[in-house]
Amino acid sequence: MKHAVQVTILGQQYTIKSQALPSEVRRVADFVNQKLAEIGGGGRTADTLDGAVLTLMNIAGAYLNLRDEVSATEEASERLQLLVQRLEEAEAATGDNNHVSS
Repeated sequence: MKHAVQVTILGQQYTIKSQALPSEVRRVADFVNQKLAEIGGGGRTADTLDGAVLTLMNIAGAYLNLRDEVSATEEASERLQLLVQRLEEAEAATGDNNHVSS
């Protein structure tokens, strides 16, 4: 179910319709406002668009870095699982060969 949530970004009110919980939409808006303030002091000036673009670039860069890290972590996890599987297979094969019958 979509929720309509009122948020304010750079002094402008927006109604955001989203499947996300209203608290999550507000959290995102707060994050955007925080990043905008870091770049341009948060004031509404003639350079608002420039500040917004720089903020988007910073957020997009951080997102892409995190996405790359997740991908690398997933690849490492897959390699580790394959190694564990190989070790278990080797252990099973060695166990069969070392079995002493009475």
